[in-house]
Amino acid sequence: MRKTQWFDFRNFFHKPSIRPSTKPHPFTAYSFVPFSPLAMLDPTILAIGGIVLGIAIIERILERWGVIDLGDQFEKVMRFILPVTFYGALFYFFATFMF
Repeated sequence: MRKTQWFDFRNFFHKPSIRPSTKPHPFTAYSFVPFSPLAMLDPTILAIGGIVLGIAIIERILERWGVIDLGDQFEKVMRFILPVTFYGALFYFFATFMF
């Protein structure tokens, strides 16, 4: 018959280990600002903004040339496109930006 060893619970869990299981090693930690204005230079957001700005410029040029009817059609379309584009770009920015 084998002899059974008894361990006290406190002594078993609180006894100091002989050597640490992992060796501490120095590491380099970099600090960064979580929000940078340069993050707005995302190519997708710049492309969307350029398209909307281009349509607005075309609308102004048409009004100067005297093609008021076509300018009014652009204005009706832009009333819908501008808010949708703005909120879509804002959602895209916050969905893809890593905080």
